[in-house]
Amino acid sequence: MRRWMGLPVAAVMLTACVTINVYFPAAEAREAAQEFVEKVIGDDAAVPADEAGEGTSPGASLQPGNAASALALASRIDWWALAGVGSAHAQGQPDITIKTPAIQAIQSRMASRFESQLRAGFDAGALGFAADGMIVVRDAGKLPLKDRVAINQAVADDNRDRKAVYREVAVANGHPEWESQIRDVFARQWIASARKGWWYQSGGSWKQK
Repeated sequence: MRRWMGLPVAAVMLTACVTINVYFPAAEAREAAQEFVEKVIGDDAAVPADEAGEGTSPGASLQPGNAASALALASRIDWWALAGVGSAHAQGQPDITIKTPAIQAIQSRMASRFESQLRAGFDAGALGFAADGMIVVRDAGKLPLKDRVAINQAVADDNRDRKAVYREVAVANGHPEWESQIRDVFARQWIASARKGWWYQSGGSWKQK
């Protein structure tokens, strides 16, 4: 009887181990996205997605109420247990790689297209980064009439490459099921890396950096 009673516990422990080994490495994904995006956009210094002004405001954790809540939470946390989980995560999950021929070929195309066609559209306010990781022609009236067909085609080509790279990054790292998460991370990074004056989508509306 005692032998059978131990089986559910063993099953739970096995399930926990599997979960730890396949967790989505968000921090590594953000680093990879930042590297990729900045090579496409070029020029200015990189901006991590978690410092882009979207979501929690800087210094929020320093507010008195938040500090008290944090102390209360800390008193209930088993820090040794968390250290063990973190170690298991580190051992079970490699870094996100973007150094494959397919990914680098897409990156090269996107960088060339951005510099030759898309940057001017962003500078003019005609183009914007959508919340889903795509590019949108938000105000065609800001484009010279003679350039509109070419810019629309460039946007379509770029969006096709964007979909391809989100899928390729997930596949290259052995987890095709991560595609939507990779896309979300990249979407935030495009917005984080947007230069001053460029437009981006947030909360269903357009905002300007």
